[in-house]
Amino acid sequence: MKRKRIALLGATGSIGESALKVARDIPERMEIVGLAANSNAEKLAATANQIRPESLCLVDETKIEILRRGLEYKPRIFSGEVGLCEIACLTNADMVLIAIVGTGGLRPALAAIEAGKDLAVASKEILVMAGEIVMREARDKSVQVLPVDSEHNAIFQCLYSGASFQLANSSKWQLGKLPHEDVRRIILTASGGPFRETPAKQLVDVTVEQALKHPTWNMGPKITIDSATLFNKGLEMIEAHWLFGVEMKRVEVVIHPQSIVHSMVEFADGSTLAQLSYSNMCFPIQYAVTWPDRVPNTLPPLDFSKLSKLEFFTPRYHDFPALKLARRAGETGGTLPAVMNAANEIAVAAFLDRQVRFPQIWQTVEEVMNRHASVAHPDLDAILRADQWAREEATRFVKSLDR
Repeated sequence: MKRKRIALLGATGSIGESALKVARDIPERMEIVGLAANSNAEKLAATANQIRPESLCLVDETKIEILRRGLEYKPRIFSGEVGLCEIACLTNADMVLIAIVGTGGLRPALAAIEAGKDLAVASKEILVMAGEIVMREARDKSVQVLPVDSEHNAIFQCLYSGASFQLANSSKWQLGKLPHEDVRRIILTASGGPFRETPAKQLVDVTVEQALKHPTWNMGPKITIDSATLFNKGLEMIEAHWLFGVEMKRVEVVIHPQSIVHSMVEFADGSTLAQLSYSNMCFPIQYAVTWPDRVPNTLPPLDFSKLSKLEFFTPRYHDFPALKLARRAGETGGTLPAVMNAANEIAVAAFLDRQVRFPQIWQTVEEVMNRHASVAHPDLDAILRADQWAREEATRFVKSLDR
């Protein structure tokens, strides 16, 4: 089978590291032709020296010379936000894997789609902010948007893997476009984070260090805090709505502490399909790259004799309001999801800087959402204006809070 050539955006983060592991594991199926990072010039140079991609991008233009000095060969180097879009459009890339945390992946995602590149998306914010635009552009350009998040990749496998060999070669097939009348529920699993059993009255005293101790996954600080508040799962609900073309009312969340069942699909006849594997991001990354094929690798298969139990619980909606706020944002649509996302980013940053208490993350997001008049069917400029407004509004609200 043909080897897929990948431009990897967010190469120095945890998802980027996992993608590089997959490329080393299946070199006959995956080749990295471009790497992009935000500001870690030393790590980008070290990674580039190992795999020798033809093109690099460092968004932080002040560190370009550090990158050049660290390189042992002479690739083509892009820089800044413009460079990020340019590397997303490399002529020799088949797919762009976007693993950029936050909103920085939106413009390069749209640039890649415009250039006819398939997307592998690990950045939730792309679809939360602009799912309507991204999926419409992808349909217009006949490119695929494939999920890398373990939960959405699991749903993707449950929905489509059985028919993938026929569908992959059909020009009529696209994610988010198939009819799902037979789908009763999409069920996202959540570990519950480090405070799954913490009494509500104790959440006010949660420290940054405690919130950063995720029981299952090793992730960056922002997404780890989102997992503790359950905003991460709220963002995933909206993402699933756009990826799979189902109404928000059919997207639900269940707490599953073992993180073995990565998500489930319940069908109209009462049957439920689930995808199971050990907690390792290399699994969904590989499937997104090699789909519709399943390729042998060195990842460990499940040993059911060692799985003592698989537990499932209803989320504590009252104690963790993120899920209800996300459902409201997804059902309202328009610019409200972008506002929710932006306010959450500001609130999380404030918590990490010890400016707000843990429950004030939800409080900040809800307050900014309440102040926003959502614009229906926004264009990109309207989304970005709403994003900026929400950041400014959240910053003002954070400063007004009494800790």
